Order: sequence, then C-alpha cells, then structure tokens
Amino acid sequence: MKNFILLLVLSYSTISFSQKIESYRLTKEEITERELNEVSDFSIYKAFECADKSGVYNLLLCENQKNISKKDTLNTKIQAICTMADHGGFLEKWRINDLLEDNEPKETNIWFWTKYCSTKDLDGDGYIDPVIVYGTRNENDEIRRVKIITVYKNKKYAIRAVECDLDICRSFKKDATWNSLPQKIKSYIDSLVVKIRKEQDLLLKDG
Repeated sequence: MKNFILLLVLSYSTISFSQKIESYRLTKEEITERELNEVSDFSIYKAFECADKSGVYNLLLCENQKNISKKDTLNTKIQAICTMADHGGFLEKWRINDLLEDNEPKETNIWFWTKYCSTKDLDGDGYIDPVIVYGTRNENDEIRRVKIITVYKNKKYAIRAVECDLDICRSFKKDATWNSLPQKIKSYIDSLVVKIRKEQDLLLKDG
C-alpha cells in the first residue's frame, strides 16, 4: 500500500512540474519591463515569450527601420534573436541576421512575414520549433527573395528561394541537412510553402 501511495505521489509530482508549452506576443510595456530593448541595436518589431521543456525565453524580431515614411517603413537589415534572462543579463540561444543584397533590380526592403511565422511544438517532443519567414522586395515592387528558417534543437534549417521571371535566375533550395528534420516538421513546412505560394502569388520553385 505504501508503495502504491508513493507511486501516486511521484506521478502527481511529474505531472505538476512538467513544463507547459506556450507562447504569446509581448506588449511594448512588457518588452520594456524585461529590458529586451538592450538585446539589439535594432528596433523590436515584434517579441514573443515562449515556454517549453527548456525553460522560458524570448524571441525578438528586429528591423533597423532605415527609412520611415507615412506610406511605409523600409528596412535594410533584420535580426531574429532567441534569448533568455541569465543572472541579470541575457543568454543568446541563437540568432538570424540578414540584409539587402546588391542586385539588379535593386532590393529596397527586407521584412518579417509574421503571418507565416510560428512558435509551436511541431513534432510533439515538448520543445517549440520556431519558424521564421521573411522576404525582400525590389525597386520594381516585386518580391525577390523568400526565406523560411526552421529552428530545431537550436539548429537552423533554411529554405532559400529567389523569384524571377526567367528560369535561369529562379531558385528554390533546401539546406543539405533538411531531410534530418522530423517528418512532422517537414510536412508542416511543405504545407506552409503551398500556402505562401498561393496567397502571395509566388512560384517558389527551382528553375
């Protein structure tokens, strides 16, 4: 009987202390309270607080907002930073940096496509698998580059696409390590590519 009671207590403790998987967008006030503006030199476009088996951490989407007008805000550089509070400072888990490329026609803006970004546990292992999506636009107001970066166990797996009217300059490439991702994650990203292709009227294909 004592062993049975002990088993019940241990089971209850395991359930009680298991980490809940969740994420939510932070307000400007919450960003200031957590002093997250100190993490990057760029402005925080959006910030999220995430909790999973690894603990509680923040995902920051930052843009340098080089040209601001009534019509639009144009960025030349972006950063996605995953960080957590650590002894009064911040411990960076991973970072994504990107910027405009020097091409013809010239790229004029790079920005996060937050509609397609996600902070979910895609494979059910108790850890959030962030998906970061962003793109660039050129001076002809055409989308040129699209990147879909999946972070799995703090390692980045990217899809890099270049849109072009000509087959020779169009590309759609997955990292060589892409197939090492769990099937559930690959299936999710494949569906996301189909959705982006349809909603943004893009080809997203090689050649």
